[in-house]
Amino acid sequence: MGNDLTNRPTVKDQLVARLSLLELRYEEVTRALADPEVLGDPERYMGFAREHARLEEIVTPFRRYKKVLEEIEESEGLLETETDPGIRELAREDLKRLERERHELETELKRALIPEDPNDRKPVIMEIRAGTGGEEAALFAADLFRMYGRYAERHGFKMEVLSSSPTDLGGLKEVIFAIEGKRAWSRLKYEGGVHRVQRVPVTESQGRIHTSTATVAVLPEAEEVDVKIDPDDLRIDIFCSSGHGGQSVNTTYSAVRITHIPTGIVVSCQDERSQLQNKQRAMRILRSRLKALAEQEQNQSIAQARRAQVGTGERSEKIRTYNFPQNRVTDHRIGFTSHRLQEILDGDLDEIIDALVEEDQKKAILQAAGFSR
Repeated sequence: MGNDLTNRPTVKDQLVARLSLLELRYEEVTRALADPEVLGDPERYMGFAREHARLEEIVTPFRRYKKVLEEIEESEGLLETETDPGIRELAREDLKRLERERHELETELKRALIPEDPNDRKPVIMEIRAGTGGEEAALFAADLFRMYGRYAERHGFKMEVLSSSPTDLGGLKEVIFAIEGKRAWSRLKYEGGVHRVQRVPVTESQGRIHTSTATVAVLPEAEEVDVKIDPDDLRIDIFCSSGHGGQSVNTTYSAVRITHIPTGIVVSCQDERSQLQNKQRAMRILRSRLKALAEQEQNQSIAQARRAQVGTGERSEKIRTYNFPQNRVTDHRIGFTSHRLQEILDGDLDEIIDALVEEDQKKAILQAAGFSR
């Protein structure tokens, strides 16, 4: 019968079917790389070479996986037919080893099926803004900025401040910075959202615990080829840089404010003494915001599916709480809790990010492998 559950393909069957198609494609690409016509066309050859390298990462473990499945079948056959106790014991040991290897290969293959994020090779632009809580929120924003700076140092990432608005007490109303390095986006993309702190502020004289927030936005840096900006759509204002409290710190007109008229997005940069450098930085930020806006509009039709996954990055989403009295950090998206608050604020974020990556991969693996649960 069509509804007979026993006739439904298993997870293993679906995985093998999907991978078998990729193996066929790998063989086609291998033949294409030896085709004289392809060899004579550098652009086509490079395209096939990149596809071949990507498929080889999947096909090599898949062929080992098929071999392991055959060996498991042989060991199970021995257990059914063999009467010699010694041979049966060897078959049982082999079966245990092969089942472990099968499980490891299945995990590897499911991960390999996840499409590469096209933003993984791009620098990251992060924007931190003080939220509710006044001066304490600005101090917390500065703590988050230092946390990401130390995280970047730990991983050998390059960090560049693009724009900042400090306060008199050492806080930050806003800071925008770029982080560049291998897999920077794939690690930091989960940080977007509302971060909440619970502690006794330095401005509190009676020792009461306050709750303050800061928002973090994480954007892949857009290149000029990613976003085309019509110069006629820009209004560029030049003004003197100002410091804490608004006093002038630069008598030359070097600060730049760019307004993108169609969207109303405004970007200001004043950290550099050069008007040109401030304009270049402002354009980097503007391109990334416009790219993010375009992607958000494009993805509205699948917004419900995205909200079901970890790390949507919506700024209205309270993603994490830093509780000082209990020395606790909680990521609300996955229910992760750590009692290493100071270490985390010192940039040791990997245990949280690893947990977020693992949860995200579980969902992506199921989707990529073609089954829903």
